[in-house]
Amino acid sequence: MYPVDLPHVDDTDLTLASEQYFSSLESRPSGCNEWLELSETFKVGITANNVKWLRLFEDGQPDFAVVALHLPDDPTKVVALYLHEKWWPVDDLLRTSSKSRQGLMLVQSTLERVIVFLLSQVVERCPQEEVLFSLHPRKENCKLLWSDGQAVGFYTTKHKDLGRPGHAGVSGHPLSDIAVSKH
Repeated sequence: MYPVDLPHVDDTDLTLASEQYFSSLESRPSGCNEWLELSETFKVGITANNVKWLRLFEDGQPDFAVVALHLPDDPTKVVALYLHEKWWPVDDLLRTSSKSRQGLMLVQSTLERVIVFLLSQVVERCPQEEVLFSLHPRKENCKLLWSDGQAVGFYTTKHKDLGRPGHAGVSGHPLSDIAVSKH
């Protein structure tokens, strides 16, 4: 099973678990490393120096952040997130074991929103490349594109505030973000 297939957890619980893990990591004596095996030939040491916070939403609500593991020599390359009390490589975070996840599906869970974040901010981003998408509001209308057990794209709809006097908060034409991974 993959994180998106596990029982639902809310963003507060994920953030709290990340805070507890990060605190324990900072209090470890140096040289007492944990390792994450990313392949049979490649593993990454987990230290306070290569773990950072990722804020997932830009919406004025309480922060939802998780800890991310990056390569020691490249702080822009996220390789795993700490969720459900363990490290999950990014490739596993984009997978599902559910055969019912196929095609374009409405995002309904916190972990599905994490996948939208990964596809929009992390996956297939070159180190010097600017982020193409802004952080998505937590309540934004999103759909994930699933193919062969993997999230390969997303579609979001944003309603732009018209900003006209007397029409505060009235939405005009929707704006969309669309991305499909080459992954």
